[in-house]
Amino acid sequence: MTEDRQRVAVITGGSQGIGAGLVDGYRRRGWAVVASARTMKPVTDPDIVTVEGDVAEPATAQRIVDAALERFGQVDTLVNNAGVYISKPFTEYTAADYALITSVNLAGFFWLTQLVIAEMLRQQRGHVVNISATIADRADSATPAVLTALTKGGLAAASRSLAVEYASRGIRVNAVAPGIIQTPVHPAESYAALGDRLPPLGRVGQVSDIVGAVLYLESASYITGEILHVDGGQNAGH
Repeated sequence: MTEDRQRVAVITGGSQGIGAGLVDGYRRRGWAVVASARTMKPVTDPDIVTVEGDVAEPATAQRIVDAALERFGQVDTLVNNAGVYISKPFTEYTAADYALITSVNLAGFFWLTQLVIAEMLRQQRGHVVNISATIADRADSATPAVLTALTKGGLAAASRSLAVEYASRGIRVNAVAPGIIQTPVHPAESYAALGDRLPPLGRVGQVSDIVGAVLYLESASYITGEILHVDGGQNAGH
């Protein structure tokens, strides 16, 4: 592969919120993008390929990688952004909750990352960014979320492990751990009620904060195995 060839990012959960922001952010840098989600709106940009499907299913992971290779011939970066967050008391989680959270947050990461790293090994270069969560490091009694912490904490641990395993073969692996980020999933006014639960910076984060962090890691070629907290000081506080 020549250095001047257009680079390609695969982004899961790319239909809205942080995922949509990441798609736009990579395109602004001139990258081609393969965006995946359960439902995707049609796009006219020839440098964006969309793949609909449940990322927790191995067949979807294979279709994502196939689409990237068929259209663009390579995968330079994978951003595992698709995730599920359910907050409820530990004893109220159901078997359905467990199946949903683990299938998306863990199985979705596992199947796709395994396929992508196999391609990156052939290229002898690549970058994987996993979207973890500060709640895996800083529990909040007001918003109990053990299953989210279990799975997102697992992503952080896997990021460090993969970074060490593949550092000598040109592949970097990092994670971004968001705090409270304002996304279209929740109405804007709902964030105003957080009060003293706001992080030390006194405000919630924006999608652009997460996009900026991922793109920073993209450019920082000497950083691997890093868990970058983008949370307004939440992880440092308390």
